[in-house]
Amino acid sequence: MSQTLYRKWRPRQWEEVVAQQHIVQTLRNAVAGGRVAHAYLFAGPRGTGKTTVARLLAKAVNCLDPDPARRPCDKCDYCVAANEGRFLDLIEIDAASQTGVDDVRDLRDKINFTPNQGKYKIYIIDEVHMFSNNAFNALLKTLEEPPPHAIFVLATTEIHKIPPTVLSRCQRHEFRRLPVDAIVAQLQKIVGEENLQAEPEALTLIARQSAGGMRDAISLLDQLASAGQAITLDLTQAVLGTATSQTVLALVEALLNRNPAAGMDAIHTALDSGADPRLLARQMVDYLRALLLIQMGNASQVDLSADVRARAETHAARLSSAEVLRIIKIFNTAASDPRSGWQPSLPLELALAEAIESPAAAPVPAPSAPAKKAAPVEKPAPPPAKAETPLPAGESAELGLTLGQVTKAWKQVGAAVRNNMSLGALLNSSKLLELKNNTLVLGFASDILRNKADTPEQVEAIRKAIHEVLGVDLTVKFVVSNAKQTARTDVKPDGMVAAALKNGGEIVDTQE
Repeated sequence: MSQTLYRKWRPRQWEEVVAQQHIVQTLRNAVAGGRVAHAYLFAGPRGTGKTTVARLLAKAVNCLDPDPARRPCDKCDYCVAANEGRFLDLIEIDAASQTGVDDVRDLRDKINFTPNQGKYKIYIIDEVHMFSNNAFNALLKTLEEPPPHAIFVLATTEIHKIPPTVLSRCQRHEFRRLPVDAIVAQLQKIVGEENLQAEPEALTLIARQSAGGMRDAISLLDQLASAGQAITLDLTQAVLGTATSQTVLALVEALLNRNPAAGMDAIHTALDSGADPRLLARQMVDYLRALLLIQMGNASQVDLSADVRARAETHAARLSSAEVLRIIKIFNTAASDPRSGWQPSLPLELALAEAIESPAAAPVPAPSAPAKKAAPVEKPAPPPAKAETPLPAGESAELGLTLGQVTKAWKQVGAAVRNNMSLGALLNSSKLLELKNNTLVLGFASDILRNKADTPEQVEAIRKAIHEVLGVDLTVKFVVSNAKQTARTDVKPDGMVAAALKNGGEIVDTQE
């Protein structure tokens, strides 16, 4: 039976550990200086090297190389025995299957025996958070005053479950998720050494699917290599289930057009063809996340084919960031709904209905490529010339243009910046708050969004789009606003109602 790649490529020396140098250097210095602690706690996500580093520490403290700075040498009898799993003084305990107090008491009774081969006995307790409270209590005394020949390494993915009394008795090290470029570099090294053929885009997708875990990334590579063909992006997407299917695109179109019948047809056509409903929901979440990344200016992080990317950019321009966030939450719930056993399609159907029925998912006209210049909105006749007659709320004194007219034409303004997808998304997510003295005030939900819009280039593009659609020149101003509703022309801008709106209030009913 052949050895799996992740076991074959497990680091055997400190230099081979990837992207955890902040921990490796500390441990190397401790070994070289003879200052190894009696108990360590390794915490971090799965597949980031906790058990691997614990084994390297076990090899280093027992290595026979005369130079402490070169330990582990990976050549002496003890290092080779540890590599082959026959070093008697390296004891690995799975806390998930040995959770009881009797297991810890048995360990405590045996720990006083001197090492069989090396200088130290190393106890690696994996998933230590699975211990019961009584087991932790039984371990405390041993952790506090272990025999001089014993070293404990506790590993966990859920450090919040470790009692403070245990934490205080250990030297703690936090393992980080590995960056994508570090994982890709290691995968490229493995591909070269194993004589595999793999596209760079496929390796990048594998790295991102692994969520920062090197072990998961190598396991995915091993799975794809077993297919016996070149590892292409298409193959990777097909095997991992990450390809953006036509069903997903059809569902997004149904949401944009508020067409539940088309959405239901797309869902049931896919399910009748054998698609898994939860996987389809996850694909929807992945695609909507891609739209969000495009809107936020991070399109480089999106793994889509050229034709699907073009569709995604169009969809991103037609939905606001708030709409995308809301729909992501809906389909993410459908992807993890445990109540769908008797009717697998139900969570997807409910998600589609909820996303379409909400006013937030109202359709936005798709920008056409060579669109004709929109006709300027007809301006109303100026009011009778009376100096003492006040202007209606939200009306520009010089142009005779109301905020309501701007609001009605705002989608056309967003379409007019079709060459700037990120700006179009920003305009769709903005709130029209006020029009006064030829100045249009736009509200954004956060400083990040406001700062993205408030640049000289973006301001000039917005002013040109307004002039193209409305035929007027306006100054634009950006603020951060938490208001749930856009400004209304029937509300006095300096009144109590306007103040309530700007602070998050909402008008639910009006009486004449």
